[in-house]
Amino acid sequence: MEALKKNPSWKGRRGPVVLIIMDGVGYGKYKEGDAVADAKMYHLSGITSKSLHTKLKAHGKAVGLPSDDDMGNSEVGHNAMGCGRVFNQGAALVSQSIQSGAMFTGQAWKEVTANVKTTGGALHFIGLFSDGNVHSHLDHLKAMIKQAKKEGIKKVRIHVLFDGRDVGETSALEYLDPFEIFLNQERTSDFDPRIASGGGRMWITMDRYGADWTMVERGWKTHVHGEVRQFKSAREAVETYRKEIPGIIDQDLKEFAIAENGKPIGTIEDGDSVIYYNFRGDRALEITAAFEEDAFNKFERRRRPKVCYAGMMEYDGDLHVPKRYLVSPPSIDRTLGEYLAAAKVRTLAISETQKYGHVTYFFNGNRTGKFDEKLEDYVEIKSDVVPFEQRPWMKCADIADEVIKAVGSGKYDFIRLNFPNGDMVGHTGIYQAVICSMEAMDLQLGRIVKAVEETGAVMVITADHGNSDDMFEHNKKDGKVLYKDDGTPKAKTSHSLNPVPCIVYDPEYKGEYVNDPKEGSLREGLGISSIGATCIHLLGYTPPADYDASVLNMN
Repeated sequence: MEALKKNPSWKGRRGPVVLIIMDGVGYGKYKEGDAVADAKMYHLSGITSKSLHTKLKAHGKAVGLPSDDDMGNSEVGHNAMGCGRVFNQGAALVSQSIQSGAMFTGQAWKEVTANVKTTGGALHFIGLFSDGNVHSHLDHLKAMIKQAKKEGIKKVRIHVLFDGRDVGETSALEYLDPFEIFLNQERTSDFDPRIASGGGRMWITMDRYGADWTMVERGWKTHVHGEVRQFKSAREAVETYRKEIPGIIDQDLKEFAIAENGKPIGTIEDGDSVIYYNFRGDRALEITAAFEEDAFNKFERRRRPKVCYAGMMEYDGDLHVPKRYLVSPPSIDRTLGEYLAAAKVRTLAISETQKYGHVTYFFNGNRTGKFDEKLEDYVEIKSDVVPFEQRPWMKCADIADEVIKAVGSGKYDFIRLNFPNGDMVGHTGIYQAVICSMEAMDLQLGRIVKAVEETGAVMVITADHGNSDDMFEHNKKDGKVLYKDDGTPKAKTSHSLNPVPCIVYDPEYKGEYVNDPKEGSLREGLGISSIGATCIHLLGYTPPADYDASVLNMN
C-alpha cells in the first residue's frame, strides 16, 4: 500500500476533522411523512446555510447493490464511506453465485448437503423472510430449496424471521402465502419442505452487537427445541398474534412452532444441517456463535445439536466466522482507516452499541480490531435495552459529550461518530418518536458545532442512507399517502431511496478549495463513497488515485 502524500498547498487547521454520520437521515421526496423536514432542526439548518453542501446517493449501485431499486443500508453505507470506493455487496454477490452455479459447486454447500444425505437428517434454513434485500432475499432461499430437491435431499425445514422493517410493517402474509404455494408445488412423495418455526426479527434470533442476548435465546428455544407456542401453520400464528396483540407489527411477532399431534415438526437434531441464509453479518454473528462455539456462555443451550452449520457469507473476516460459508464476501482493502494509521493520523471512532460496529468494523472494510492500537481509540456507549420509541433520544447526548471532550483535547486529528436515532427510531414507524429523535440529535449538533468553532476544527455531516425522511407509505403512481382503516397514515419502517446530506463546515477556511455556499460549490451527482477522499483532503493529504472523487473542488 502506497503512503498518502501530503498536499503541499494545505495550510492546516487548529482542530481535527469531525465526521458526523446521521444514521437514516435523508432528503425526503414527499412532504407528508418526512420527519426530517418536519422536525425543528434549527442547528442543522443553520450549519447548512453557512456551509458547503450537496446531496449524495446512498442506495443501489452507488453503494454496490444490484440495482437502483435497492435501498441502501448501514453496512454497505459505512463500507462505502470508509473504503472510499464501491464494492459489490452481499445481495449482488449471492445472486451472482446462484446464477453462475458457483454456490452449489462450492465446498460449503457440498458439505451441508452431503451430511444430511449420509445421516438422513433435515436441511434447515433460518433467515429473514422477505425480499428487502438488506439482510436476505427470498429468491435466494427458493433457489437453495430447489437445488436441495434436485440433489435428492428428502427433508427441508424453514425457520422464518418476519421482517416489517425493510419491507411493509404488516406484510408478513404477503410473503407467507405465495411461499406456501411455492412449497406445495415443490413437494413430492420424496421431498418434504415445510415451515417449522418463526417469529419477528426484533423478538427472536436477530440481535446484534450483544445488545440483547435474550432475543437469541428465544430464537434457540424456537428453532432448535420447538419449546414455544404451537400452531398448525405459520399463517395461523400470524393471525392469532395480530388478534391477541392489537397493533403488533411483523418485526415484533412472538415466537411459534408448527406442530402435528402436539409435536413440533422441525426441531434441529443431531445429524441435521443448518444454513443461516442472511448475507449481512451484524445480525448473524450471535446465532452463529450459539451453533458454533464450544465455550458459549451467553445463555443455557441445554442441548447443542451436532449439526453441519453454514452461513450465507463470512460474517467476520478476521475471526473467520462462521467456519463454513456459501459465498465469499467482497475483498475490501486500502480503507481510509488503514491509510490514516499508516500516515500516523490520530483517530477516534465513537457511537452507542447499536451502531458501534458500523463506525469500526464496517467503516474499516469488515475488519475487526484496529490498524494501530497506539493511534486509534474506539468508544462504545452502551445502548438502552428498551424499545427505541420509548427513548427516541437514545444516547446522542452521551455521544456528543465524548466528542466535545475529544475535540477540545487536542489528542485527535480525525473523529468519526454515528448518531443512530434516525435509523433505529425510524424503523419503529412511530412518527412522533421520530420527530423527537431528530430534534434531540439536532440539539447535540448545536453543541458539537460550538466545539468545532472554538477549536478551529472542520466538520463533515452526512448519512449512510435515508429512513426518517420517508415515514409514510405512498402510492407509487400518484405519490399520495396510503391510509389504514382507522384513517391514520400507513407507517413505513424501511429505509428510503432518497439522497443524503453532505455538509462541509470549515470555520477557519484558508482558500485551499472553492468555498461559496451560495453557489453550491461542492461536486454534484456523487455517492457517499466520496466521503473517504473528502476526509483525506480535509486532513491535508491527496486521496489515492482510485478512490472515488472528493466533493471538494480543490484550488
